[in-house]
Amino acid sequence: MSNDALAKLLVERRDDIVNFRLQLATGVVENCRRAREARRDIARIKTIIKEREMLATKGTSE
Repeated sequence: MSNDALAKLLVERRDDIVNFRLQLATGVVENCRRAREARRDIARIKTIIKEREMLATKGTSE
C-alpha cells in the first residue's frame, strides 16, 4: 500500500474508535472486539510508516 492509502486507513480506524466510544457511552455496542482490532490496526499502520521513514533517512545518509 502507498503512504497515502495507509494514511487514509489510519484516519478510518481512528474514526472507528471514536464511533465505538460513542456506542459504548450510549450502551448500543455492536461488536466489543472492534475497538481492539482498530487499535491493533493503528499500531500496524504506524509501524509500517515509521519503518518506511527510517529506510528513507538511512538511504539518504549513506
